[in-house]
Amino acid sequence: MMKTRTLGKSGLEVSALGLGCMGLSYGYGPAADRSDAIKLIRAAFERGVTFFDTAEAYAQGANEALLGEALEPFRDQVVIATKFGFQDGDAGKGQDSRPERIREVADAALKRLRTDRIDLFYQHRVDASVPMDDVAGTVKDLIQQGKVKHFGLSEAGAQSIRRAHAVQPVAALQSEYSLWWREPEKEILPLLEELGIGFVPFSPLGKGFLTGAISESTSFDKSDFRNIVPRFSEENRKANQALVDVLKQIGASLDATPAQVALAWLLAQKPWITPIPGTTKLHRLEENVGAAGIELTPGNLNTIETAFAKITVQGDRYPAHLQERVGK
Repeated sequence: MMKTRTLGKSGLEVSALGLGCMGLSYGYGPAADRSDAIKLIRAAFERGVTFFDTAEAYAQGANEALLGEALEPFRDQVVIATKFGFQDGDAGKGQDSRPERIREVADAALKRLRTDRIDLFYQHRVDASVPMDDVAGTVKDLIQQGKVKHFGLSEAGAQSIRRAHAVQPVAALQSEYSLWWREPEKEILPLLEELGIGFVPFSPLGKGFLTGAISESTSFDKSDFRNIVPRFSEENRKANQALVDVLKQIGASLDATPAQVALAWLLAQKPWITPIPGTTKLHRLEENVGAAGIELTPGNLNTIETAFAKITVQGDRYPAHLQERVGK
């Protein structure tokens, strides 16, 4: 059975690995077939995953509705996280975290998720036009009403995290973190440790790159978000291949895949980190779940650190217009 972890001081207990559900509906090419997607979500639960991540902005509620149907039979045995914060639930538009909008999103999400409470409600991106005190205060009210259990932030900067936490304790921060995006180590991880906030890394496999399944010759579907990511340009994919080679070498000695080593590395960083790899494929789900049972030795971790210190990852993780939305 998969081990569990507690997100910071919140008391929110989740499986060591969660399932990021965005890609089932949005972001990485065409949406998965609905019945296949439901099967995948239920297969994750059968394999010990109890933490499922969605958002209003993933296909404007369609992903939440999918999750609501898939998880309904065992709703009380799982933790569901969703998010508010984009105009009309459309990530292509700007932020909208006005209190009345947060309340609207909560009510709509409860219906789509077929539930009476949201276990973890994140602000998807910090909204510069709404004071963080108002955002945190609104979620605090929703918690008092029983509609929400815990408050989270996504891609927020240190100042916003402190301000939010002072109004309503933040259970978790969800931001990108992996062996090829280590920015949170500078300022964010020490802050979360200090405040007792859990960390939920998204894209823990570098948007698929650390699996080893993507090379310089890979072509993505025209609707795939990675087409506009500088780090995924052909020359940068070629340059970054060295990272995967290191993971393959370490994996070979542990009878593990590069993806499993990358996930095990994240789990080894802090006991309050729960990555949420996403996939549409059952064999990848099984591979990811297998990472929770891999214990990297201090020697393994040292080998990874030494090798990665010599490699400079090429290319930004976001195009400039998306980079502006993070770390506020």
